[in-house]
Amino acid sequence: MWFITFTCYNWLPLFDITQSYDLLYNWFNLIAQKYNIHTSAFVIMPNHVHCLFYLEDDKVNLNTVISNGKRFMAYEIVKRLKHANLADVLNQLSAGCSEKEKLKGQLHKVFKPSFDAKTVYTTDFLYQKLDYIHHNPVSGKWNLCAEYTSYPHSSAAYYIDGQSHPNVVIKDYRVLEW
Repeated sequence: MWFITFTCYNWLPLFDITQSYDLLYNWFNLIAQKYNIHTSAFVIMPNHVHCLFYLEDDKVNLNTVISNGKRFMAYEIVKRLKHANLADVLNQLSAGCSEKEKLKGQLHKVFKPSFDAKTVYTTDFLYQKLDYIHHNPVSGKWNLCAEYTSYPHSSAAYYIDGQSHPNVVIKDYRVLEW
């Protein structure tokens, strides 16, 4: 089990601006089918993602899977920004590329280059991360909904209210051997 976080460049709310939540849902489903990486919990915020992934195969290179996912999502986010004529946002993303990246053909910096990945070894750590993930939409500066279980881009309603998510098959951590 892994706790994963990745963030949009400069904390820009790119998922919200482009309504790209579907890209994450598609990616969650793709990695489940292709790599047996199952989503046990998640929250997609306007500018970052937190998730708990369960890997059935410890030989899967998580770095490659996440890097590829971010790359393909970045292409689609840029496409949606262009379609919406959001030149100011595209200019910010373009300015984020270093000269070296530009020489390699990168035109836009959509995500921070790295991601956080922490192995879940204990139930205390798991519960801490579940609580953090699920309360993120109503914590700190965020006020995305009145009740954290009503935020649509989260697995909170699955665990608290027993509601399946319409876009992601959630692999319940309570039935996994990790």
